[in-house]
Amino acid sequence: MQQVEVNAMNENENGRQPEEDVEVIDPDAEDISSSADENGEASENQTQIETLQAELEEWQNKVKRVQADYDNFRKRSRSEKEAAAEFRSQPLMEALLPVLDNFRRALDSEGQNASDEGFYKGMEMVYRQFVEALESDGLEEIPTEGETFDPNVHQAVMQVEEEGFESNQIVEELQKGYKLKTRVIRPAMVKVNA
Repeated sequence: MQQVEVNAMNENENGRQPEEDVEVIDPDAEDISSSADENGEASENQTQIETLQAELEEWQNKVKRVQADYDNFRKRSRSEKEAAAEFRSQPLMEALLPVLDNFRRALDSEGQNASDEGFYKGMEMVYRQFVEALESDGLEEIPTEGETFDPNVHQAVMQVEEEGFESNQIVEELQKGYKLKTRVIRPAMVKVNA
């Protein structure tokens, strides 16, 4: 701050008593120096504000990433639970497939006579009921004969050259294949035309 000192006036000049020295402050000089201090503080404050804003943005981004990760986790957990529920019966189905095959073989055997006809019809009804129960839980037979070979659902165990069939067409089914809803639990074993 600039200060200007004024000497007191002489008693003889004004007829007053001499005054003490008075300090007069130049208002313009004070504004210059205080504005320089304020500019320094303002730039320091501005730097702090920018730093805090950068930190805030960083934390907001982290929160958004954590929220997105959590949402993805929830969706993944939900889809895993749905898949587990959808295919919960797969081990049981896989265990029952050999029983189903043997049941069908027993019904296809030729040792029937007239006296066994009632027993045969009863066994056939039980077989159909068994198949319907499995189908109601999502078991599907994989179509084979006359179909084009698909390595995703068929397993070729023989390749033959037979007339009347196109190349890569299934000629004969050797063992039935099954799907549980959309998942193949046993591919069909087939004979394919070359």
